[in-house]
Amino acid sequence: MGQAQLLWGLLFGSIGLGFLIYAKQQRAVVPLVVGLALSIYPFFVSNVAAIVVIGLVLTVLPYFIRL
Repeated sequence: MGQAQLLWGLLFGSIGLGFLIYAKQQRAVVPLVVGLALSIYPFFVSNVAAIVVIGLVLTVLPYFIRL
């Protein structure tokens, strides 16, 4: 596990935690799911470029999907 992978995982995990806190306060489903996904996926993806791309897609997903 490289340093870049750890730092990107920490960044997107922190963003996921923010989404989870927001989802709990607002009782919103999409930020809850995105927050869980952002917190978990860096453990299963080992490619740094894939971590960045998946993290960016998941981060902007609640902006486009509003339930």
